[in-house]
Amino acid sequence: MSVPISIVGTVPNPKVLQGSPVFKTVAVVGPPNAGKTTLFNRLTGLRQKVGNFPGVTVEHHTGSFRLASGEEVALIDLPGVYSLNPKSEDEKVTVDVLNGVMPGADRPDAIILVLDSNNLNRHLVLAGRVIALGMPTLVLLNMADELHQQGGRVDVLPLARQLGTPVALVSAVTGEGLQAVSNFLVAPPQFPEPLELPIFGDPRHCREWAVRMGSEASYKRGATPEWTRRLDSIFLHKLWGGVIFAVVIVAVFQTIFSLGQPASDQLQKILDTVAIHLANLLPAGLINSLVVNGIWKGAGSVLVFLPQILLLFLVIGILEDSGYLARAAVISDKVMAKVGLNGKSFIPLLSAYGCAVPAIMATRTIENKRDRIATILIAPFMTCSARLPVYTMVIAAFIPNRPVIGPVVGTRAVAMLSLYVLGFAMAVVTAKALKSSILRSKDVAFIMELPPYRWPMWKSLGLRLMDRANAFLFRAGTVILGVSILLWALTYLPMHNGQPPEIADSAISKIGHFIEPAIRPLGFNWKIGVGLLSSFAAREVIIATMGTLHGVDPESHAMALQQALKSDLSPAGAIALLVFFAFAMQCMSTMAVVQRETNSWKWPILQFIYMTTVAYVAAFVAYRVTLLYWN
Repeated sequence: MSVPISIVGTVPNPKVLQGSPVFKTVAVVGPPNAGKTTLFNRLTGLRQKVGNFPGVTVEHHTGSFRLASGEEVALIDLPGVYSLNPKSEDEKVTVDVLNGVMPGADRPDAIILVLDSNNLNRHLVLAGRVIALGMPTLVLLNMADELHQQGGRVDVLPLARQLGTPVALVSAVTGEGLQAVSNFLVAPPQFPEPLELPIFGDPRHCREWAVRMGSEASYKRGATPEWTRRLDSIFLHKLWGGVIFAVVIVAVFQTIFSLGQPASDQLQKILDTVAIHLANLLPAGLINSLVVNGIWKGAGSVLVFLPQILLLFLVIGILEDSGYLARAAVISDKVMAKVGLNGKSFIPLLSAYGCAVPAIMATRTIENKRDRIATILIAPFMTCSARLPVYTMVIAAFIPNRPVIGPVVGTRAVAMLSLYVLGFAMAVVTAKALKSSILRSKDVAFIMELPPYRWPMWKSLGLRLMDRANAFLFRAGTVILGVSILLWALTYLPMHNGQPPEIADSAISKIGHFIEPAIRPLGFNWKIGVGLLSSFAAREVIIATMGTLHGVDPESHAMALQQALKSDLSPAGAIALLVFFAFAMQCMSTMAVVQRETNSWKWPILQFIYMTTVAYVAAFVAYRVTLLYWN
């Protein structure tokens, strides 16, 4: 079989072929840490979206790659796999899509297989299986820049002949060799010739075959970078590794307050200015109150925390892309082992600090079913970004910012960190109880591939932050906006002689006063009770609720929300509220995804009852103890 030079990319600057695409849909496949998503982001840019296949909760990205002719080809970024023998839900989705058996999804017309050129002897095993599917396939040996820098080499032409399919040496970071993608998409389809493949159930023969393929392509792996070895000697040190990890966590929360709070304050001023202009533009009456007090002060109360949420995701993204998170998983494996889990649970639990929903879906990589259920059940204890606005508002209102460790770490950052530690500690206790009783199972070895340290791709981080911002704004424009309007309406009912009632006589007040006896032992009044009820739609909705209630209340209408909050809570009540939010489930989306992932309502119901009970008892204790020292 002859493989065109322009496609395999064996010349420095092959001519880009012109023409219309011959494929409509192309799957982008590869093992984890091969740079597949970085390549996908570079090819599609902003022309991408996140979706789910029917019947599964596994997320995938779809995007459009624009050819020189202006025409576009649909690319699907499938979950990373090491083999086509699925052991997890993620891998099963990729295999089902490639085999054309995924309900609601057509089989792709071709495959772009992304491999790490620095780990070719391992990754070629996957190449053999993918090529054996018989679909037009382009093999991209990614990270060519690192291979060259580390003294490695590979001759792609002999490898293309051995595999029977086009091969290109590329770099998703620098763009080197990516013209091969355009050429592959417009060239006449090439169906791989049958390969003499090993028996795939035999790992030893598979590795021998992959090594032989690499040898015939004159493959030489690059040396591990000196700075990776030096950093690992520090970050994976038995003592200093854990200390550095703790310092990194403290720095994250200090960053959120030192940089995020001023940005939020500026955004608050902008939103307040817009609210004044809206109030002056609209005629006095019902519509004015709906737009300003209901919609703007409700949804706007949550929008003000967008800078801090984006800062959280930015820092997590930098740690992930730099390669440090994989090391953190190794460090945490010893802690996880003490509660019956392993390092594979670390990544889902860490991502739960962003949002519990994708974190619970990320547990699909855990092969042991009982370990996976245990991780799902403790994930909501991790402090998600939806709790962050509540923490920030209450801490800023009640805790003065004083230096603790010089000018670097303040009391507010310490308070924030304490809440994160509190949630993590309860997760550990719960995991130990589960793994010692109803979810007891045998220990599973923890194996993780450690990527070399890399500088984060700012474009990739930017795209990720845009995704998170869009998700947050979508929630603010749907769930939070809807709840704000509903709450505003309840403050205007029942009307008397065409006029709204006093806030104490409104329907929302009656609801609040009905549940007040149950929450009064925690130091909460009826307004906080209404906020707790509304926060089941989404945790941060409590901020919108308080903004709406104080917006329509003549006594607190002109106050800033933090000032108004002090009229509803004592310092002890504020501490109780923080503790309650640290433990309570309070998220319908999380309950729904737990039901979908476990295929049962038993686990989310038990989870909700347990977390609510823990939250109530802990908040009560916190309230009574705080009363002794801070009144």
